[in-house]
Amino acid sequence: MGTMTLRGIDEKTAEALKDKAKREGSSVNAVTLRLLRESLGLEKRKRNVRYSDLDHLAGTWSAEEEAEFERNTSAFEKVDEELW
Repeated sequence: MGTMTLRGIDEKTAEALKDKAKREGSSVNAVTLRLLRESLGLEKRKRNVRYSDLDHLAGTWSAEEEAEFERNTSAFEKVDEELW
C-alpha cells in the first residue's frame, strides 16, 4: 500500500503517540498503524496484563529478613535423589 498523510493531529494526540511508541520500543508509525487496525477491527488487541498489586512489597526486606528467608527456604533447593 502507498503512503497516507494525516493532517490536523493535535499536540496532545501527537505526544500520546510518541509516548506510547517510546514505552513499547516501537516507531510512531508502527504504533499508529496498529491502533488503526485495532480500531477498525482488522486486528485483535493484544492483552498485556501487568499486575502491580504486590509492588508495595518490593524492596521492603532488610538484609536480616532476606537472610532469614534464605535460611528458611534453603531446604527447597535440595534435590531428593530417590524421587528422580
